[in-house]
Amino acid sequence: MKYLTKLKMYLISDAKKRTNVLIKKNLFKSVGKNFFFQPRVIPDEPKLISFGDNVSVASGVTFVTHDVIDKVLNNMNYNYTFYYNCAPIKVGNNVFIGCNVTILPGVEIKDNVIIAAGSVVTKDVKENTVVGGNPAKEISTFDEYVENRKKDNVDGLYPNCDAVINQVWDKFYNEKK
Repeated sequence: MKYLTKLKMYLISDAKKRTNVLIKKNLFKSVGKNFFFQPRVIPDEPKLISFGDNVSVASGVTFVTHDVIDKVLNNMNYNYTFYYNCAPIKVGNNVFIGCNVTILPGVEIKDNVIIAAGSVVTKDVKENTVVGGNPAKEISTFDEYVENRKKDNVDGLYPNCDAVINQVWDKFYNEKK
């Protein structure tokens, strides 16, 4: 990918606009419907990454499609040539990837998955799960998360924070008492 494209993507501050440019430029192997990509940094070898339908990627997510350990190993006296190692990353349908997640090469994330912020995904994630941690492990099922979120909605989550900032802060402070 050209460096100017990467720079342009970094400079677009609006995530919706960045997402539209990514789709228009066909940077990834494939992108499904209702795709949202918030990170400002485009992964190396984006053609090794595919996204299904209804996928949201939060800020700071890192997709690692390769390693460069061959550079170190080839400078040691093994009398063997190590090659560049790369592998694709496949993201299924109905997936949310939280802030600052790292996904390693060769990982497949199945359908109906939530990955908690800060997680490191080192192996495939089965469908209908919520995972988190380093390395990421199953926390609950996707369906359990949805049911808990429905309960939260009854208790006052807001459809638009801009319209209710003071209410959000009041709720925050009241819960801390």
